[in-house]
Amino acid sequence: MRIMVVNDDGIESDGIRRLAGMAAELGEVWVVAPRHQCSAMSHCITVRGSLHVKEESFPVPGVKAYSVDGTPADCVKVGIKYLLPQKPDIVFSGINCGYNVGADILYSGTVGAAMEALLNEIPAIAFSEERGGSGAAADTHLLPVVRKLLAKEIGKDEIWNVNFPGCPPEELRGICENRIPDRIPFFLDDYRVEEWEDKSFCLFVSGKAAQTAGKGTDMEAVLERYISIGKIRNEVLGSRRFHAAYP
Repeated sequence: MRIMVVNDDGIESDGIRRLAGMAAELGEVWVVAPRHQCSAMSHCITVRGSLHVKEESFPVPGVKAYSVDGTPADCVKVGIKYLLPQKPDIVFSGINCGYNVGADILYSGTVGAAMEALLNEIPAIAFSEERGGSGAAADTHLLPVVRKLLAKEIGKDEIWNVNFPGCPPEELRGICENRIPDRIPFFLDDYRVEEWEDKSFCLFVSGKAAQTAGKGTDMEAVLERYISIGKIRNEVLGSRRFHAAYP
């Protein structure tokens, strides 16, 4: 199996190293990741200018790795069109530093990269974990979860979205499947205002994590220390009119 691993936190992030290490147990791995932090890029792509691509050393043996001076979705496009010798069988995106649950998935570069794979008719799984957590739950359960998902069927207009709580493995309560995104974001953002002498002002981004969630949602699962597994459907690719035009 040929696996392309991408992320939005950048090629030097700990999460992509751990994900590529797991993927190496399943097949041939190619890492194509942003050179710099690209969180909250959603499905943004570069449409003007150039993309600088560089082969990188990578701390997982046998893995070919490249950095791209672009967005997560750019990385998927560049990997498919120019770097990999053949189309990957699947794309793994992550492990993101911070949950991608609820309405936050609309902003997520991690999810955006997975959706770009979907546009190219490649199955994809997005992985995220709690910011500031131990990472142990993800490290313990990542491979078993992936094996489970690889054995399942999923629609050609859907991706898997997996979120790991940051608790120690002994505090993990299990796995919740078929979770739907909550209608509200997990990160409740706000701004702190600082007025300047020239009568302009600066807004500093701040916020806090949600403490409650809707029943049966991905957010409820992680808040209650469960691994959340769910599908995200691309409503453009999944629409009846789209399928009528492109059977």
